[in-house]
Amino acid sequence: MYQIYIKKRILKSVIKLPFSVQQKLSGLLSDLRETGPLQYEWPNFSRIGENQYHCHLSRKWVACWQCENDSITIEVYYAGSRENAPY
Repeated sequence: MYQIYIKKRILKSVIKLPFSVQQKLSGLLSDLRETGPLQYEWPNFSRIGENQYHCHLSRKWVACWQCENDSITIEVYYAGSRENAPY
């Protein structure tokens, strides 16, 4: 079981996401908590840097997270539009 850390800034932006995307993000967070940072079953999952990953929540929305080596803490550092994603 992994620990999920979400920055306050991200929590504020999640409120602005469409409800269906919020539900998908909730599902992603559950999967991250249960199985860790590698989420191959999520659409367009890929590694975007060393220990950094992303996937699409829908066509326009993405989530990004990171996990340090041998750590049980996963930090979600972005959830928002694909256009503004930090990659």
